[in-house]
Amino acid sequence: MSVNISTDAVCKSIRFASDNFLLRGVLHLPAAPHPPVVVGCHGLFSSGNSPKQIALAQKCNECGMAFFRFDHRGCGESEGNFTDVTSLKARCEDLRRAVETLRSREDIGRKIGLFGSSMGGAVCIAAAGMPEVDSIVTIAAPLRISSTIEAVEAIRRSADSDRPPDPSFYKRNLQFDISDALPKIHGILLFHGEADEVIPVSHGREIYQNVRGPKRLIVQNQGDHRMSNPEHQKEFMREAVSWFKASLLQNE
Repeated sequence: MSVNISTDAVCKSIRFASDNFLLRGVLHLPAAPHPPVVVGCHGLFSSGNSPKQIALAQKCNECGMAFFRFDHRGCGESEGNFTDVTSLKARCEDLRRAVETLRSREDIGRKIGLFGSSMGGAVCIAAAGMPEVDSIVTIAAPLRISSTIEAVEAIRRSADSDRPPDPSFYKRNLQFDISDALPKIHGILLFHGEADEVIPVSHGREIYQNVRGPKRLIVQNQGDHRMSNPEHQKEFMREAVSWFKASLLQNE
């Protein structure tokens, strides 16, 4: 997946506080005045520098939409020790503060979209009760995480880190069920790999069944958790940008 940023984009480094942590991110601004903005939430062990987010930022800029990618607390260049500060609740707070920061800027328009991959997708759904969110796109979002050995090992296998935290970290910090948030969600496009070895496609189907429209679920044939198939990546980029354009650029 290409990670080159268009030379027409203006990239601004942004700092903001979430609880007692200083978080850092990058705002990609297109040439259009007061554009809508998409806010990206990265996966559990990732950061705002993920190739998917950088590529999506470029495509959004090309269509006149801004994109904000940031590092959650304990990740990338943001403050905090990963094992101590990582939880669904904490990441939802980070996202809320990111949205508030963008709302305070005079160079951003009214409409806001969210993008989240894996745990980032769960964060978008759990926090999307915010009335200012107009559109959501997720990849392989988990609906719930249990403390079973199978779930722990699946998440460990998906980690980009050579030394992911021990199983007690997951039991202590990452047990959640976001089912209660689903009736509040609308305007969501879901991607899920049919052969996802980390988060079964049944999660995507259940989310789709219980959210409000407009909604769409794209199940990618033999797709894995990382969306490693180049054709699946192209489909994601095409459909995600189209979804955001339809929901964020109309009457902006």
